[in-house]
Amino acid sequence: MRYRGSLGQLFKFSIVGASGVLVNLVVAYGAKKVAPHIWASAEENNVFLPIAGTPFNVRWFLVFSMVAFIVANLSNYQLNRMWSFKSDHHAPWFKEFVPFFTVGLLAQCLGMILEQALMHPGSPIGLPSSVFDNSSGLRTKWYWAHLIMICVTIPISFFFNKFWTFRAIRRVPAASVDQEL
Repeated sequence: MRYRGSLGQLFKFSIVGASGVLVNLVVAYGAKKVAPHIWASAEENNVFLPIAGTPFNVRWFLVFSMVAFIVANLSNYQLNRMWSFKSDHHAPWFKEFVPFFTVGLLAQCLGMILEQALMHPGSPIGLPSSVFDNSSGLRTKWYWAHLIMICVTIPISFFFNKFWTFRAIRRVPAASVDQEL
């Protein structure tokens, strides 16, 4: 019975996650459309912030990725709290949000490393520029790198949110459990 409940939560979490992917991609797309001059420039000029003392830079697509993550994370948190991990034993909103955001932020940081590797032309896992030449929406390298990054981070987020963020819902008093059986 416990596993059936977990499968139900995974299903709900997946639906919320799918809505979060949609929110994330819409915000990312909107960010790209708001600042087209950044994307029109050559890849090497797409620098948001040089990392001092290194040949590396923070690129604009990583900034847009982070903005999209924050908006989607807030949406996912509220939906997961109200639906996926619904309980009468919630901790206060902010107390659960901090670990949820922390989990998402750690997954996002790992995902941004992956996203950077997928975007970099010299990376062994870089998306090929011959296919993803940015000539149309479906051939935009960053959209695909961003979507792949999201897909990789979803299982990480589910595991840590289930067993850490929303652990308060598992602390139901024994009397309540006995009444439900």
